[in-house]
Amino acid sequence: MSSEAHSMSLIAPVVLLAAAVIAVPIFKRIGLGSVLGYLIAGLIIGPFGFAFFHDSASILHIAELGIVMYLFVIGLEMQPSHLWSLRREIFGLGTLQIVACALALTGVGLLFGFTWQVAFIGAAGFVLTSTAIVMQLLGDRGDIAQPQGQKIVSILLFEDLLIVPLLAIVAFMAPNHVVETTSTRLENIGIGLIAIAGLIAAGYWLLNPLFRLLAAAKAREVMTAAALLVVLGAALLMQVSGLSMAMGAFLAGVLLSESTFRHQIEADIEPFRGLLLGLFFLGVGMSLDLSVVAQNWKLIISGVLAMMFAKALLIYIVARITKSSHTEALDRALLMAQGGEFAFVLFAAAVSAQVIDNSIKSNLTAIVVLSMVLTPILGIIFKRFTETKDQINLDNVNIAEGLSGSVLMIGFGRFGQVTSQLLLARGVDVTIIDNDIDMIQNAEKFGFKIYYGDGGRLDILHASGASTAQAIVVCVDSKETTNRIVELVTHEFPLAKLLVRSYDREHSLYLVKHKVDYMIRETFESAIKFGGVILQELGVDEDEVQRITDEIRDRDDERFETEIAADDVYAGVGLQYTHAHPRPTAPLIRPKQAARILNDEEAQKDLEEK
Repeated sequence: MSSEAHSMSLIAPVVLLAAAVIAVPIFKRIGLGSVLGYLIAGLIIGPFGFAFFHDSASILHIAELGIVMYLFVIGLEMQPSHLWSLRREIFGLGTLQIVACALALTGVGLLFGFTWQVAFIGAAGFVLTSTAIVMQLLGDRGDIAQPQGQKIVSILLFEDLLIVPLLAIVAFMAPNHVVETTSTRLENIGIGLIAIAGLIAAGYWLLNPLFRLLAAAKAREVMTAAALLVVLGAALLMQVSGLSMAMGAFLAGVLLSESTFRHQIEADIEPFRGLLLGLFFLGVGMSLDLSVVAQNWKLIISGVLAMMFAKALLIYIVARITKSSHTEALDRALLMAQGGEFAFVLFAAAVSAQVIDNSIKSNLTAIVVLSMVLTPILGIIFKRFTETKDQINLDNVNIAEGLSGSVLMIGFGRFGQVTSQLLLARGVDVTIIDNDIDMIQNAEKFGFKIYYGDGGRLDILHASGASTAQAIVVCVDSKETTNRIVELVTHEFPLAKLLVRSYDREHSLYLVKHKVDYMIRETFESAIKFGGVILQELGVDEDEVQRITDEIRDRDDERFETEIAADDVYAGVGLQYTHAHPRPTAPLIRPKQAARILNDEEAQKDLEEK
């Protein structure tokens, strides 16, 4: 009997894993994406499919940890200074979009004949976009670090904060016999504020010393356990204080964003985050009650279409008002047109407060879940529609797919062509990608094999072998494109050496902050050498030319170090890595090394001695 019980207990995880392993690759292969694969797989194995599971709510409850860990990882990428720079998007754009959508969606509910209380609850739940789905779709596209992606992330963060006042509004709407007293509400608000202050204090004074101590013990599994403890502990603290678990994890990530151990923590969390997020999507698929849809299909189908259309329309209008392009506004509208996971929390609270009944909750839940299922499909349709408007002829051009090489070079313009010759002459296995069709075809006439691909897209980087490359070399002409690639590579492929062509001094400072391994200001180097040759042609002694060249380099180093010192993150660290030929008398300190020195007192002393 005991053996049978054990085998039965293994059925659930085996079925969940099998559903994910089978469905996700199939859906990705046919171009429908991993999110839709998880959702459909959940529907098939859930209570209204083959009924392997009957309690989708419990799976959703556990799987919410996937969202928690996702926001923790996002927090790790959001230094406080960067978060502060997004304050207008978070509170300005976020407020404008949410207020406009809430009013429109409440109007839709009233048009359907619901009371104002039901219409407001439905609108409030639907206005809370699914953080899990949007972040997953942005991540798959490699757009999280892009300006349009950052605006969407800012709005999602504001929506996570919004769940707290919305729950308070639900309590105010409750009948008299279930209303909390004013003192109780104030007490709950006070507890929440104290919890946030306590989390910030613990993060500021305790987390870095804790990880430094554990790193000294050299026990990898303990570091992993500590990373999980930080995420789950912060989430639990916020939950017991009546706040959002995801917001607690995000704050913990922000507090660790400038830590030396950030990349290590992120690598430890990543496997758990991916599995739990997949489990969340499976749970959402299981929670779609087909019997409710069958009984009220006219109301639910029309409700989904009306709510998604109204929300998408208002998001588009707000985006255009705030000076986003048509394509960006349309993309944001389709990406954020669905309801989200926090709607389930809000609907449950409304039932407890007797504002809505269980039948209305079932209908509203079905509307939200269907909207979540439709979102990836709308995204695919939008992508296909926009791509056909400017079709690229790729006949006789090699597409970047399934590639590997010890070096991945992105960009094959004049700079990349010269750089590649040294590597190829030494027999280095180099994969080269570019998105200029004419250049690729011309290069092939001279024996170069160049693959077509946009290095600013995460899927293309994976297809080009970035995950296995020892070094990634960025040689593109555009500063904006370079920055996008650098952000993607440092976030997704931290183990690869990152060597970058810098456009100018300002760009070099940007690259320092993103901790590239090496960079070169091409115009500075060529101009220095050109000036030296001019002096030699004028009869100046070679030693004198070298002395003058060194003096110019020293002045430029001093100016660069002064500008870096003005930034609090790199204050007090001398960085002499901006030139191609650093003098042997000066230690070569590269950006990633500089970041380690800042958090290592012994390294700082060693640097001062040098």
